[in-house]
Amino acid sequence: MNDDTTPVTDRRGLLASGATGLALVAGCVSTTDDEDGAETETDTDADDNSGGNGGGDEGPYTIGMVDSQTGSLSAFGERNQRGRELALADVNDVGIDGRELEIIVEDSTSGTEGGVSAAQKLVNQDGVPFLVGAVGSGVSLSIYESVVQNTDVVQLSQNSTGLGLTEFPGLLRISPSGQAQSVALADIIADDGYDQVAVTFVNDDFGQTLTDAFVEAYDGEVVYNSPHDRDQQSYSSVVAEMNDSGADAWLFNTYQDVFISMVNEVFSAGYEAQFYGTDSTQGSDVLEQTPEGSMEGMKIALPSAPVDQENYQSFASRFESEYGQSPTTWAAFTYDAVVTAALSVQAADEFTGAALGEVVRDVTRPEGEQVTSFEAASEILADGGGPSDVDYQGVSGPIDLDENGDPVGFLQILEVDDHEYAEAGFIEG
Repeated sequence: MNDDTTPVTDRRGLLASGATGLALVAGCVSTTDDEDGAETETDTDADDNSGGNGGGDEGPYTIGMVDSQTGSLSAFGERNQRGRELALADVNDVGIDGRELEIIVEDSTSGTEGGVSAAQKLVNQDGVPFLVGAVGSGVSLSIYESVVQNTDVVQLSQNSTGLGLTEFPGLLRISPSGQAQSVALADIIADDGYDQVAVTFVNDDFGQTLTDAFVEAYDGEVVYNSPHDRDQQSYSSVVAEMNDSGADAWLFNTYQDVFISMVNEVFSAGYEAQFYGTDSTQGSDVLEQTPEGSMEGMKIALPSAPVDQENYQSFASRFESEYGQSPTTWAAFTYDAVVTAALSVQAADEFTGAALGEVVRDVTRPEGEQVTSFEAASEILADGGGPSDVDYQGVSGPIDLDENGDPVGFLQILEVDDHEYAEAGFIEG
C-alpha cells in the first residue's frame, strides 16, 4: 500500500529523465474522512436498491464505500473523502434519471479485519450492489476474497496499487499498479549511472511484488535484496547490511513509518547513499520526522494525475476553493471512482450488481466518445447512448479499465531538494 499525502504539483512540461515512453499498468494506497466528519450520506433500506433505473422509485441509488477514517492510513482520508464529496455534488447536480446518488461510508480502521467487517455490513446489511473500496491493497484484496468474490457485487478500489490485484479481474481499481513505479525506477537508477543497487522491502505481498518487478526490469546488478518486517524495533542491521553491500544506490520498497526509522538510523550511522523509493516512502510525515539533509537527492516515483489537463485543473481549483488546500492524487482517484460508479448506475439496465458489473468497464473505455465530466457522459446516456458510447476521461486521467480491472495511469517523479519534494518530471502511460 502506498502512503502519499503530497499535493500534485504543476507539470511545467517536464518528463522524467530516461523514463519517457514507459507504458503504465495498474496497482496500493490510502484515504479517510475529513475533519468535518465524512458521515454516512444516508442509510437507506436495501429494498430501495432493488428497482431498475427509471423503475418508478424516486428514492436515491445507494452504494457503499470502505475508507480509512481511523488508523495508520487515516492521514490520507481527509482529502480523499473531499474528493468523494466533490464527485457526489457533481453527480447530484445532474441526477441519475431524476434520482440522486448516496454513499454509505464505513471505516476500515486501516486494517484488513476492519475492512472486511465494514464491507460485510455494507453488502449484507445495507444491500449495496456497488462497493468503492478500499485504501490499501491488502485491505481491498481481503474484502474481495472474504465478501465480494462469488457474488454479483461490484468492487472498485479508489486507492490500491499492489501488483497482486491484477490476478483478480473481478477486483477493479482506479489507481495504477505499482509495477509502473518499479519499471520507472529501474530505468531512472540505470540512467543515473548506477550499475549496482541494494534493495530492502517490507515482508508482504506489496513489498515483494514491487521488488520482483524492479529486479526483472533493472539492467544492473542487485547486490543486496532482503526483506524486513514492519514492526521491528530497529532497522539498524538492515541499513548496515545495505551499507556493507557496497552499492551506492539504495531502493526502499516499504511504508512511511518504516522508512522514517530507516532514514534516521542511516543518518545516525553516518552512511551515505543515493535513495530511491515509491509513493509509500513519501509524505509530509517523512519530511517532518527526519533530519534535514538525510534524504537529499532522493528520487521517488508515484502515481499522478495529468495536471496540465483542463478537467484536472478545474477539479484542483474547486478543491482549493472549497477546502483551502491542494488535492492529492488519491483525492482525484476517489473522485473518479465515484463518477465511474454513478455512470455505471445510469448505464445499467437495472440497479443490481450483475447489471452494474456488465457496464462498469465500458463507460471508461476508448471506444466511446471522450468526455471529461459526469454531466457530459450522462447526456450521452440520457439521449439513448449505451455504455460503450461513453469514454469517461477522469480528473486522474484516462481510466480505460482493462480485462484485469486495471487502469491506465500517470507517474510523477519527485526529488528531495533542501528537505522538500520538488517535481522532477512526469511519465505518461
